[in-house]
Amino acid sequence: MLQERYKHLEPFLLQIKTHFKAPAELIHDARNQLKIIPVEGVEIVVKSFRIPNPLNQVVYAWLRDSKAKKSYDHALKLKALGITTPEPIGYIEFYEHGLLKESFFLSLRSHYDFTIREPLLDSQWDHHDEIFRQFGTFTQQLHQKGILHRDYSPGNILITSQSDGIFRFDLVDINRMGFGSLSDEEKMRNLSKLWADERDLTLIANAYADAAGINTEKTAESMIFYDRQNKRIKTFKRRLKGKT
Repeated sequence: MLQERYKHLEPFLLQIKTHFKAPAELIHDARNQLKIIPVEGVEIVVKSFRIPNPLNQVVYAWLRDSKAKKSYDHALKLKALGITTPEPIGYIEFYEHGLLKESFFLSLRSHYDFTIREPLLDSQWDHHDEIFRQFGTFTQQLHQKGILHRDYSPGNILITSQSDGIFRFDLVDINRMGFGSLSDEEKMRNLSKLWADERDLTLIANAYADAAGINTEKTAESMIFYDRQNKRIKTFKRRLKGKT
């Protein structure tokens, strides 16, 4: 599947496994891999999703869309709703004996300044407080539009500094998204994966509440509550695995 404007890239897409195995700039190497591959004068980010386990090969073949397809569909939805994300090009799936094996999602390379991880780790980061205030407003706008990023973590929020002290936030790793009416709990819990400290969360919460026209103190209390809960759970799981 390709967007109409990228139909000329069909030969590249059909040979994606060969192109992906060739030497290229590797920008992420964990469960899934991301490479930047230049094609016809543009830089394409190719995301290769890990081969699913046997059960999920059946699930993705018959019951659920693949992660590559969801990434593509969600990118189109986000752009239609006015939320920035790297320009989607297309996706492709490979099946064996009717079961999903490999899948790839393609997008244009997005040039950005930093992720939200940097100011999270450094309280002296330039415009630190203003970044989090604007991020709180951005998050409220997402929720107002019925958008829930289910992996709203530091590496998945790209930030670009624009003129007049304005920051643009782009969403990536978007195969796990929700669209529709959101509960208050979903909204407040959504920020718990940032692993932010309480000062930063309070900055975010105050801006979020101002944009939503709701009580700032209660908003901050709720976000901090779910943040602490998430940290307790994650810390407990790490201890069970013998990690410090």
